[in-house]
Amino acid sequence: MDRRHFFQNSALVSTGALLGCATPGMAQQQVKTPFTVPGVYLPIVGSDEQFPVRRIYCIGRNYAAHSREMGSDPTREPPFFFQKPTDAVQYVPTGTVANHPYPPLTKNYHYEAELVAALGKGGRNIPVDKALELVYGYTLGLDMTRRDLQRAMGDQKKPWEIGKSFDKSAPIGALYKVAQTGHFTKGAIWLKVNGQTKQSADLNQMMWSVAEQISKLSEAFELFPGDIIYSGTPENVGPVVVGDVIEMHIDGLPNLSVKIV
Repeated sequence: MDRRHFFQNSALVSTGALLGCATPGMAQQQVKTPFTVPGVYLPIVGSDEQFPVRRIYCIGRNYAAHSREMGSDPTREPPFFFQKPTDAVQYVPTGTVANHPYPPLTKNYHYEAELVAALGKGGRNIPVDKALELVYGYTLGLDMTRRDLQRAMGDQKKPWEIGKSFDKSAPIGALYKVAQTGHFTKGAIWLKVNGQTKQSADLNQMMWSVAEQISKLSEAFELFPGDIIYSGTPENVGPVVVGDVIEMHIDGLPNLSVKIV
């Protein structure tokens, strides 16, 4: 199912509105454009509305064991974040096994299973005890990674965007409102490849909770409705090849599955 909606030329838009959430205080105006630009939306379970994705934030090395397997000391490391482009989203309908293309330029393509928080409110310098008030809902997603390219760029002390921020690198499920699920502070998270368990942990093993992630992000960026946060992956990330089927699970959400093609 294609969840991208294309705006028509001469549509009524304002700065930021191409993703369905105009920047507060910006006056709307008629803008004529030479071509159409896609907006990216996620279905909201139990609603005929859709969630407009404004920006994708990801936290790195947020489980201690994963941090160690990536060669870092988790006791010394403050949280750090990177971003994926909005059109990295690949919506995976519930109950399906979506085809996921093996990307070019890599020979070491990795899965990372993650809880995803979606914001319905924004702000700056949000206190931790107020941070969860910003969350609109949750889903689950994969942070797919061209690991060889990421490592090569890191070794050269260059940005490793090419390893993380490519087409369809963010498979993601439909969004569940907080009222439907509550907040996720604990519960199993696991990932299987061809039926064999690869990742298995509990959400309470996050070094930085969702609330803490929102608070820290809001110190560096003004957050807005439509922002989503990939909240980190457990240990035992690893490679997949064409033909492999990935299934991931978080307690309280339906499983997400893709086949590498």
